[in-house]
Amino acid sequence: MTGKRVIVLGGTSGIGWEVAKQAATQGAAVTIASSNAERVRKAVAELGDPAQGQPLDVSNERAIEEFFAKAGAFDHLAFTAGDSLQLNLLATADLQKARGAFELRYWGALAAVKYGSPHIRPGGSIVLTTGIAALRPQKGWAFGASVCGAMEALTRALAVELAPIRVNAVSPGFVRTNLWQNIPEADREAMYRDTAAKLPVGRIGEAEDIAQAYLFLMQQGYATGQIVVVDGGGVLV
Repeated sequence: MTGKRVIVLGGTSGIGWEVAKQAATQGAAVTIASSNAERVRKAVAELGDPAQGQPLDVSNERAIEEFFAKAGAFDHLAFTAGDSLQLNLLATADLQKARGAFELRYWGALAAVKYGSPHIRPGGSIVLTTGIAALRPQKGWAFGASVCGAMEALTRALAVELAPIRVNAVSPGFVRTNLWQNIPEADREAMYRDTAAKLPVGRIGEAEDIAQAYLFLMQQGYATGQIVVVDGGGVLV
């Protein structure tokens, strides 16, 4: 990654932060963007030179357009932005909140690709984010599964349309991140323990496990239109 420039949208926490750290460790110049200005400042300080960052509302198309207009040329784009999961049965679901999940995870990603892709250098790539809910949804996951399924289809379509830019996506399973922060701590830890006991690998994933897949896809010059599942075997059990 030495000499490469990587932009990570959603790069101040969870998987995005690990992507930024691993890219920087491998020699890339990293630019991060996230909605929380204080977290952006702290993340840039921790990464050190030549890292850069700025606050960005990734659900705001005009803000994304302006961000990339000023960003200049770069090599790899990772879209990892997300909010806490909305897990609800359809009968009691707030459809307006469900639309909000699409605004960030789908439309935000699509806007980032639209305005970011013209600035990607030859040999560069885009890595999007989906999830195993598209492959194995659970009760109450209708909205999450819908977003993930849409992201998988979008990834394949963009790989064809934007070629030779490579477009891939990472599909995480259960991972210990702030994605689950809306669940009370005791319930969350119980969920982790129960899930770990069922997984073939015997443990819950960590953000650094998933981040390695993003770095792989940035560097694997013969992969495009692929969904890389990193789930500890979750879709098997």
